Amino acid sequence: MGYVLDGEGFDGLVRELARDFLVFAPVRKVGAGRFTDVDQVIYDFVDDASQIELDEKSDYSFKELLTPLSQTLFYYTEDQVREAGGIGAASGPAHGGDARDVLVLLRACDLHGVKRLDAMYLHNGPEDSFYRRIRDRVHFVLLGCPQTFEHCFCVDMGTNVAPDAWEFSLERSGDGFACAVANESLRPLFERHAASSREVVPAHVTQNEVHVRVPKTVPLELRTSPVWDEYDHRCIGCGRCTLVCPTCTCFTMQDVAYTENGRVGERRRVQASCMIDGYSTVAGGASYRKRHGERMRFKVLHKVYDFRQRFGYDMCVGCGRCDDVCPEYISFAACVNKLADAADEWDARHEGSVSVDA
Repeated sequence: MGYVLDGEGFDGLVRELARDFLVFAPVRKVGAGRFTDVDQVIYDFVDDASQIELDEKSDYSFKELLTPLSQTLFYYTEDQVREAGGIGAASGPAHGGDARDVLVLLRACDLHGVKRLDAMYLHNGPEDSFYRRIRDRVHFVLLGCPQTFEHCFCVDMGTNVAPDAWEFSLERSGDGFACAVANESLRPLFERHAASSREVVPAHVTQNEVHVRVPKTVPLELRTSPVWDEYDHRCIGCGRCTLVCPTCTCFTMQDVAYTENGRVGERRRVQASCMIDGYSTVAGGASYRKRHGERMRFKVLHKVYDFRQRFGYDMCVGCGRCDDVCPEYISFAACVNKLADAADEWDARHEGSVSVDA
């Protein structure tokens, strides 16, 4: 069963939800883009329906709620360690340690991204308690996708249809809004604000303009293939592609000392990236993957091959944000297709021989 809301009903729904939940949704920031006349769609907390951007893909993903850009893990003194009590953005200073659960409005590809984050933080060895503390308070609202966006390739990645992990769906329908409600406890809320009820199936993309061919296997020889060399010069190592990605999980640790002797302070987990200088630096000053082409190889293979070897599905969800944000106009989809072409060529040259799969 679903519901259709008019503008007034949608306003009332969001206002009532915002009393019980923190609502985290895509918001248009006027003039906040790379140029003064360019807007940017990012995630922020809202309490009014007019603040929510439903018609465009967000430039940044939702993930900073689950994996904050900077997250204090614990405080320390000379003789004591105290775990931080906050749970990321949802309880930051701007919200006064708000104890409400969070509703995140996101599209199908991003909901698949949550599955990837859960895999890395909850099922890839010991469970990450800091991530779990936030994750248990986060719920999802599915934004329907009636048409594809620029650079998206979710259909080929199999992430165009959302998993059953949402409370209700939301999309425009004529002059109103259509919602399918999965959480039975929310039905009274919708019945108070809906103009009518009918069967609603969340819209999903069935065709993208961009297509990718993900290789089933990647021979070991392609780890050092010349296919990556062009990115030594094209890529500038800014890391934007990984910062906007809904599935990148890399982080580093920073200690912030409050005193000159360094014995009082805090430890923070800070988002980091395999594409940015310093990430692969180890004790003694040695650094690995210095060339940008090597970093591109590491990222691409992790997104469409290595992660799959461990979890059974690809890490990339085909949202296309990396292509949207790259200042050098590097297409991740093109990288994957070049890798697939190189794998096909290798197979053709070694037909009948045994492939050594990395």
